[in-house]
Amino acid sequence: MSNSSSRPHGLLAEFETPAAVMDAAILCRDAGFSKWDVYTPFPIHGMDEAMGLRKSPVGWFTFAGGCTGFFTGMTMIWFMNKFDYPLVVGGKPLFTPLFAFPVSYEMTILLGAFGTLFGMLFLNRLPRLHNPLLRVERFKRASNDRFFICIEAADSKYASEATRQFLAETCHATAVEYVEE
Repeated sequence: MSNSSSRPHGLLAEFETPAAVMDAAILCRDAGFSKWDVYTPFPIHGMDEAMGLRKSPVGWFTFAGGCTGFFTGMTMIWFMNKFDYPLVVGGKPLFTPLFAFPVSYEMTILLGAFGTLFGMLFLNRLPRLHNPLLRVERFKRASNDRFFICIEAADSKYASEATRQFLAETCHATAVEYVEE
């Protein structure tokens, strides 16, 4: 196990096939674990449903960024043409949305992209400069030919020995390893 001075990160369970990790993910979801993740060398179709993940809220960040960009562009052109530097050319109005559309369109795309990027970084809690799993020797195979589930110690249902037994016996993991922070 570990010495008492280090904090536990969780338990890492290894599986040999995509089907085995999919079945284990369903069991973990049904057991009520909330702080756990699956690590695979390639995407597995249906894993989001097996884990019980909901649709990503990143789209709302994109929408908020796009709306901000659109209204910023319109307001900027309105202010500049109406107050900052009013210039009547050929009797045309000082402001019309048609004049401001190209700028607003580009601002919508720009701030929508920034909203997507920063929303994704925020929701994924990135950049994370340290992950305890990277110190585990067997975890190196997660990018090659093995499949892993890590149940974090911060989970309310986590109990070291009971969770180890659940992963080994119920989920049929080929190996279960304790991971320290």
